[in-house]
Amino acid sequence: MKEIAGWGSDLDFSNRPGVPMWKRPDEGTGAHWENPPMQEVIFKEFHSIERPSMTPVFGTSVPPHGLSGLIRQFAFRYSEGSWGHWLPLLFADRINMIEGLIEDLFHGHIPNIYKEAGGPAEFKYNKKGFVKKALFLSVILLAIPAFFTLKKNRVS
Repeated sequence: MKEIAGWGSDLDFSNRPGVPMWKRPDEGTGAHWENPPMQEVIFKEFHSIERPSMTPVFGTSVPPHGLSGLIRQFAFRYSEGSWGHWLPLLFADRINMIEGLIEDLFHGHIPNIYKEAGGPAEFKYNKKGFVKKALFLSVILLAIPAFFTLKKNRVS
């Protein structure tokens, strides 16, 4: 019987070698520290509705603003287990990217989208993927004027 793979996996718990590791831990963790002081809230910060309050320490590097901030505020009305929370957050990220591009242009900085999107690295390490993306982009860029030309001819 001992040569059979998996034999004994259903033995009595008291006779299994892993049983001591499965014991419930004693009460308390043994950690000796106090909660850190609450960080000052400077900007509107969002937290899950599953939590009664903010954590003592949180990030403030990108405070919510503009349309993306309003979308985030809407998303945090819903539980983290629902689509109503995550889909608006994904949408807010895309809106925030566009807001950043507009802000760059407003400040006189013309973004180098090719470089910032990783174009040189893509070309160097994934030439096949680079060519696929370039072909797709060129088809899209050629289709836009063709679409408007057809639409204009159809109206006339």
